[in-house]
Amino acid sequence: MNSTGTPSNTTAPTRCVTAGENTYAYRQFGSGPGTPLLFLQHFTGTLDNWDPAVTDPLAEGRTVILFENAGIGRSMGTVPETVSGMADHAMMFLETLGLTKVDVLGFSLGGMVAQVMALKRPALLRRIILTGTGPEGGVGVAMDRPELLKVFADSKMPPSDKLLSLFFEATETSQSAGRKFVQRLARRTEEKDTPASAEAAGLQLKAMAAWASSHGESYADLGRIIQPVLVTNGNNDIMIPTVNSFTLSKHLPNAQLIIYPDSGHGSLFQYAGAFSSHVAEFLNRGDALLD
Repeated sequence: MNSTGTPSNTTAPTRCVTAGENTYAYRQFGSGPGTPLLFLQHFTGTLDNWDPAVTDPLAEGRTVILFENAGIGRSMGTVPETVSGMADHAMMFLETLGLTKVDVLGFSLGGMVAQVMALKRPALLRRIILTGTGPEGGVGVAMDRPELLKVFADSKMPPSDKLLSLFFEATETSQSAGRKFVQRLARRTEEKDTPASAEAAGLQLKAMAAWASSHGESYADLGRIIQPVLVTNGNNDIMIPTVNSFTLSKHLPNAQLIIYPDSGHGSLFQYAGAFSSHVAEFLNRGDALLD
């Protein structure tokens, strides 16, 4: 429980829902009149990798749903080899829960999934937050550079050190914020999630490689995403280069862009207070002001 005694990221039970041959794990908490907010996770990320300093403030006034795609963590099935396949699973999950309108926050790989959902089922999404992500055919969105793969494959490096290396800048201010983020993740002590397997990681990388190898007119599909979109990133994202955030904001017809200083891929966690405030303002804003 949080300070008000309501369920939070660190205490919400892990639930499962079955749709056909698929069983999806998720955590749900928060309440209020706001549109439900679906969280889509990063490469190899599980339910345990969501920062309570981001999720809990956003659960004030709305239901928050942390979703685990097929083959990740406690969700059953095989990881799709395309981002489109991942989007299909997310939409099937929402349909099974009976949700016909949601907001979505997609981080990294999750942001790619959110874009496809918006293209396939535009009526399903009201507002979209894309953080630390890139468009189809974007620069370096496959995350297959040798320096990254070396860290991914290092079995001797603790997961927390990988997060500090990949998500945060080398500066002491950024690393200090990263250590606090790791400490917040450790608050959950019960019902811990299952880490993503090496096989799952390989399939996710294959999906991102296909996403990077876009065919057709560059970024043309972004013009079809008409929902209000908030694009955020750190000023030096080494995983999905920050230039992709500028590309998204340029080609999405209804987007605003926020770049956080002295930060990288995990800027939303480094600036958790500012980020959650910016997202809450974006979600609560009267549609007439932006649409």
